[in-house]
Amino acid sequence: MTARRAECTRRTKETQISLSLNLDGSGQVQVETGVGFFDHMLTLLGRHALFDLTVRAAGDLEVDAHHTVEDVGLLLGQAVVEALGTKQGIARYGFALVPMDEAAAEVAVDLSGRPHLRYEVDLSAEKVGQFDTCLAEEFFQALANAGLLTLHVVKRAGENPHHVLEAAFKAAGRALRAAVAADPRELEVPSTKGVL
Repeated sequence: MTARRAECTRRTKETQISLSLNLDGSGQVQVETGVGFFDHMLTLLGRHALFDLTVRAAGDLEVDAHHTVEDVGLLLGQAVVEALGTKQGIARYGFALVPMDEAAAEVAVDLSGRPHLRYEVDLSAEKVGQFDTCLAEEFFQALANAGLLTLHVVKRAGENPHHVLEAAFKAAGRALRAAVAADPRELEVPSTKGVL
């Protein structure tokens, strides 16, 4: 299998981001977005996906973190699409249910070529530290849109918003890891249509 890597940049009036991704890495993650809690979540996602992921972002944090979080999601989705290429020989689907203390989150992924997010994560607080918890949904929506994937993120248990989001990002990493995995028995694109 050829190297499944991508390097992407995004430059707007709101953000300047560079991202490198290796789908077949070992979970080496270096993230600097200026948003501490988001860096923590991206690190968990990359580590549990076993992606080698580097993100450098500068955004208009004097406004808020929305543009930075959303644009990182867009760029990560774009990188996944580029790194996967034709999607020949991949598992396509991934699923994970991950506990984090009293919390648990479930994520299902289909690398379908059809962007869709179902996000059922109610949280007891609007912030974790300085991070607006609603931005987690913005990240997953951007990832689904640019990554051309169907993504279901569902809270199964939990009261502590940090624990719930940590479970969700870990589960997303585990589900993506399964979906992008090479299947030695799958010689074609895993679809009766012949394309994804």
